[in-house]
Amino acid sequence: MLVLALDTATPAVTAGVVELTPDSPPRLLAERVTVNAKAHGELLTPHLQEALAEAGRTLADLDAVVCGSGPGPFTGLRVGLVTAAALGQALNRPVYPVPTPDAVALDAATGKPLLVATDARRKEVYWAAYDAAGRRTDGPHVDRPADLAAKLPAVASAAGEGASLYADVLGLPVVAARYPSPVSLVAAAAEELLAGARPAALTPLYLRRPDAVEPAGRKRVTKG
Repeated sequence: MLVLALDTATPAVTAGVVELTPDSPPRLLAERVTVNAKAHGELLTPHLQEALAEAGRTLADLDAVVCGSGPGPFTGLRVGLVTAAALGQALNRPVYPVPTPDAVALDAATGKPLLVATDARRKEVYWAAYDAAGRRTDGPHVDRPADLAAKLPAVASAAGEGASLYADVLGLPVVAARYPSPVSLVAAAAEELLAGARPAALTPLYLRRPDAVEPAGRKRVTKG
């Protein structure tokens, strides 16, 4: 089956075309990745179009879409999810959400317990812990690096942009996997994809309350 993989939960604007078969690991046909935290909206659609063109395929050839569901900053994360949802509706194809740290953990593939930490801005990280087989055992959560270090799960190394940014605070060896790849996004959903399972709800993992809130009531105006 042919799968389009998208992720905008990190500064990397990621789009890739991946072939998935029952007897083989996911195979990358083409990808476009640009690290630019301010250009998700401008780059994602051109990236997916370019990846499809390089793979010699069209949107009509897709069997499914996989999208990183975060956690991530609101503005960037919603670009990928809205794009994936729109494509799924327009093409009548299933859209499978994948927690972004799950994909990073698969890219790291250390064979040992692992921490994945991505940059949450505001001097915080989004994090999740994984066992030696790459299964998530805790998280995702959002914390300050020092608070995470104080309650660090039993892990051997760390991956993700947050792990690199705060390596001195976390005190863990850092694995090269920094952002999710199209192959790892598809691998994380491979069992569901191949089974034709009904996708989970395409719900973003924001982990934070929105900064903007509705006014509690009208302000009273008095004459001067």
